[in-house]
Amino acid sequence: MMIKSFAKINLGLEVLGRRPDGFHDIRTLFQSVSLHDDLFFFPDEAGRILVSGDDPEVPWDESNLIHRAARALSARRPGAPGVRVEVRKRIPSGKGLGGGSGNAAMTLRALNRLWGLGLDRAALADIGRGLGADVPYFFEGGLCLGEERGDRISPLEDLPSLPLVIVLPPFSCPTAEIYRSHRLRPAPEAKLTSSGEDSRIMRFFETRELRSLENSLEATVFRFHPRLQDLKALLLSRGAELSLVTGSGSAVFGLFRDRRRAEEARRLAEEVFPAILAETVSREQYGRDIRAGV
Repeated sequence: MMIKSFAKINLGLEVLGRRPDGFHDIRTLFQSVSLHDDLFFFPDEAGRILVSGDDPEVPWDESNLIHRAARALSARRPGAPGVRVEVRKRIPSGKGLGGGSGNAAMTLRALNRLWGLGLDRAALADIGRGLGADVPYFFEGGLCLGEERGDRISPLEDLPSLPLVIVLPPFSCPTAEIYRSHRLRPAPEAKLTSSGEDSRIMRFFETRELRSLENSLEATVFRFHPRLQDLKALLLSRGAELSLVTGSGSAVFGLFRDRRRAEEARRLAEEVFPAILAETVSREQYGRDIRAGV
């Protein structure tokens, strides 16, 4: 079986406060995009779980989320035949694009089918929640609201398909470090909490206005990597409707209405860091594509 595993961007992200478990409550807008990995699943009659891929920077050992997802699901079926997973990697790790979380979700989906477990989407998402806060989103795709740790997912009316530029710096932003630094040294313009009354995401539900959205972690990311702020300014100057760091970084995206402008912006951004042209993916298209495995 082959299955596509799509990336995501965050069209907005608001940090609401720290939870007793040490994580943070957030409000975010997830959006799936056309950048994707390909996962290939083969039975392993010896009952082993084997994971490999073509990106040498990704650990393919038992710490990999694919491996962890397979182990979590194999606990539901004693005597499962095992699986060998090969990954054609296009989503770079450590960039805030959800590559590992999407891989975990698609592994749960594929093995649920291959092993004949018959678990519904809610049950799979619940298993995924134990692997990472972003994992449940990848069972929905399209435009979704994420709340609590980002793992309470509410599907929203999709945006039209829009071209976007994703700039991929050659460095990562460790999520825990960004949140920790944001908590200890919030920039003056960045609020640690965002009530429903002053939430730009909540206002977006009424206006559907992209320009007003923000990522409250950006100021912290920019302190570590000032060049990312310059890239954001570049994308906005070339006509982006919205440009943000996605998640806790380090990727910066620009969302456009016009593909020609997006391509021009990609060429300029690529003079600084690698950049790709992609497009947003609706929930309907997402569902068709992840069901198209052979």
